[in-house]
Amino acid sequence: MALYCAISNEVPEVPVVSPSSGAVFEKRIIEKYIIENGVDPISGKDLRVEDLIEIKTPPIVKPKPPSATSIPATLKSMQDEWDALMLHTFTQRQQLQTARQELSHALYQHDAACRVIARLTKEVTAAREALATLKPQAGIVAPQPAHVAEGGAAGGGAAAAGMSAEVVARLQDRATQLTQERKRRGRTVPEGLAAPDTLRAFLTLASHPGLHSASVPGILALDINPSDHSRLLTGGNDRNATVFNKDTEQVVAILKGHTKKVTRVIYHPDEDTVITASPDHTIRVWNVPTSQTTVLLRSHEGPVTGLSLHPTGDYVLSTSSDQHWAFSDIRTGTLLTKVSDASGVSLTTAQFHPDGLIFGTGTEDSQVKIWDLKEQSNVANFPGHAGPVTSISFSENGYYLATAAEDACVKLWDLRKLKNFKTIQLDEGYSIKELCFDQSGTYLAIAGTDVRVYLCRQWQELKVFNDHTASATGVRFGKNAQYLASTSMDRTLKLYGIE
Repeated sequence: MALYCAISNEVPEVPVVSPSSGAVFEKRIIEKYIIENGVDPISGKDLRVEDLIEIKTPPIVKPKPPSATSIPATLKSMQDEWDALMLHTFTQRQQLQTARQELSHALYQHDAACRVIARLTKEVTAAREALATLKPQAGIVAPQPAHVAEGGAAGGGAAAAGMSAEVVARLQDRATQLTQERKRRGRTVPEGLAAPDTLRAFLTLASHPGLHSASVPGILALDINPSDHSRLLTGGNDRNATVFNKDTEQVVAILKGHTKKVTRVIYHPDEDTVITASPDHTIRVWNVPTSQTTVLLRSHEGPVTGLSLHPTGDYVLSTSSDQHWAFSDIRTGTLLTKVSDASGVSLTTAQFHPDGLIFGTGTEDSQVKIWDLKEQSNVANFPGHAGPVTSISFSENGYYLATAAEDACVKLWDLRKLKNFKTIQLDEGYSIKELCFDQSGTYLAIAGTDVRVYLCRQWQELKVFNDHTASATGVRFGKNAQYLASTSMDRTLKLYGIE
């Protein structure tokens, strides 16, 4: 059986075996390797020249020793070079094998890192939500409302304090001021208002799915801060309200306190304050910087279905399935008046007229009713819908009222003539959740099966957005209609505009 050197792969002249690895080597080559490295080249364990075991083999006839000036001497020199080359090649093969193993390990780590990054990308919105929750709560004791409306502790409705002459005078003064301002503006279009062609070119700029919990999906309400249009307010199925900055794409505050879903939200026009309503029978007034409830209103004995802030910024109108509307002071938490709907049906929505002296309510039996706030009386009714009224909205000039119900149509009413002058009939089965005029009264937006924008007066459809994967629940115009925001049961807040 022929023996081959493990380093040179040639038949050794003087074969030796390593007790460490059991491999056979050419004696002169392995001795040089041991002198340089001190280890067995196969096993990598310590090895000395004395440990090598010489193998007895038949003697090999060798040529005469070459002299330094002969051809054999040259061949001997070349042999030494060859041996050195074999040692170097063997070392290179070992280093190559090690490099391959390290590369394989690095590729495996890279693949694992990519998988982790992909998973974290999906969870980043949940992490942001957790961070935003911890931030306002850090170092703060459990929130205690500054004011609670009387009579609410036992779960019943609060006792009305009555509208004093001072309150009525404030309402009248504010209405007079707003009417004069509107007359001065006339029909002039606000500077910077987006043109109809601009709205036609609107695209989806952003979609934010992480504002509310994924375990109870759905955003139910939307509002925009009138004084800072970068801040948006949403109410969700997860019982929270969220303040979000669209410019920084950061959650500013998460407002926790309701025991049921948040169905109505309002951002105060002059203060960093928001108001929310819920089927848990309560209305909460929040301070955004602290994320705490400052006033808790228990004005109703049933789920709160409608919410509207008076132009003074001091009072809030609410409706409920308890068949009453209520007018409350958000500064003191006092219920000023509470009036029952004579028809004996649940109220579904509410909205103040821009002047604040009248307001509209929707009912479960498809009626739209106009009320005089000072007299606390029903002054006009608008029949014509079929099904519960889902949304009403007054135009900025105070002349028109848009209403929607579960009958797939939007009706436009002239408040001067008290009649329906236009009906926008949508597709059969179309669900309308909310209506909203822009701040100038130039455009009307509809949120429901999709999101649509109409040009007022001509009532021409300008744009339809179908990006939501579920029913849209809220829609608002940004300043001068430069952008549009919508929310949906698909848990997303979407922003539309020009890139």
